[in-house]
Amino acid sequence: MKDVLEEIVAHKRVELEQFKRSVPPSMLYDAVEKIVDQPVASMRKSLMESESGIIAEFKRKSPSKGWIKEQGRAEDIPLGYQQHGAAALSILTDEEYFGGRDTFIKTARESGVTLPILYKNFVIDEYQLFQARLCGASAVLLIAADLNLDECRSLLRKAHELKMEVLLEMHSESELDYAALEPDMCGINNRNLGTFITDVQNSYRLAELLPKEACKVSESGISDPLTVSELRKVGFRGFLIGETFMKTGNPGQALGEFIEKLKSINP
Repeated sequence: MKDVLEEIVAHKRVELEQFKRSVPPSMLYDAVEKIVDQPVASMRKSLMESESGIIAEFKRKSPSKGWIKEQGRAEDIPLGYQQHGAAALSILTDEEYFGGRDTFIKTARESGVTLPILYKNFVIDEYQLFQARLCGASAVLLIAADLNLDECRSLLRKAHELKMEVLLEMHSESELDYAALEPDMCGINNRNLGTFITDVQNSYRLAELLPKEACKVSESGISDPLTVSELRKVGFRGFLIGETFMKTGNPGQALGEFIEKLKSINP
């Protein structure tokens, strides 16, 4: 089977060269320097203090499903998530495979979103961290499968210098040594990014192997409030959910109903 992650990262390297020709690194870095001291909401704090811990995702497309909501509007859906109780947001910014754009985060901020926003992309170069900071992200996703330990350490350090937090995503036991880098949040992806096969049991299996004090986030394949309730019992405090809401007519309302069901399970 074709390794989709490998294909995406290869395309990302080409895309980055195009970005750097369009906006030279020095120009991007100068723009970020002007705003880097502006306060940024803590995603970790929001998740640890939230009763639901739901990171609602603005995701219009995926490589495995195609278009989920092609006409989804960044000025409407993220704000709807905030209004219906999300603890934080995730916004896809990869255009080729996920139909996203950096401008979606900027648009969400301009619409009134104040919640922490995760910059969801395939980050392999510090240039992308500056892109994330400039468009209004609070945190960035780093994926262990994309990076060796030294690369990940360097990017995590740079993200912190830019006043952003890091959600470090792992998928298998062989990647758990990345947790020693002490990211702000440790993510377990239930979806294999090579094959796109999803299994929520992955979170249960790896939870006890993560550092006890970590802010644990379960990602992908969550569609039932009961699953969130059960994952909380094994230590998870964040739950990244996108397709479950995005495939409905009103994602914000769908989130609100999900949270109400969750409250009824854990009154």
